[in-house]
Amino acid sequence: MSRRTRRAVPAQGAPRPTISVCRGCCCGTPKIPDVDHAGQLAELRRSLGERATVRAVECLDACEQANVIVVQPSAEGRRAGGRPVWLGLVNDPDAVADIVAWVEAGGPGLADPPEILDLYTFRASRRVQQELDS
Repeated sequence: MSRRTRRAVPAQGAPRPTISVCRGCCCGTPKIPDVDHAGQLAELRRSLGERATVRAVECLDACEQANVIVVQPSAEGRRAGGRPVWLGLVNDPDAVADIVAWVEAGGPGLADPPEILDLYTFRASRRVQQELDS
């Protein structure tokens, strides 16, 4: 018998996409120079406030990829097959604009991301992914 805890019922998902912006140990700090960290978060909130939940979170334990942003699908996007997309090294205002455009189009499961975001996509460890989903 496994000692792992099992979830009784999978979560239904949020009605709109959730954007988690790491602001922990390395992300959002002077350790990543020449980036307007506060401006990055403010731009996401300003641009997506009506379409997505934008939240600052503690360290996502992917410091080598700082600044990290995770785009989680809406409930509709998850039903369509969308899964959280981890983006790293998001240190350029153009990358933030591409994220905004993608989420405005529907985000994971509902719209293909701009091809340029492939350069930022990475796979976080299973442990870290599970912590964000819980």
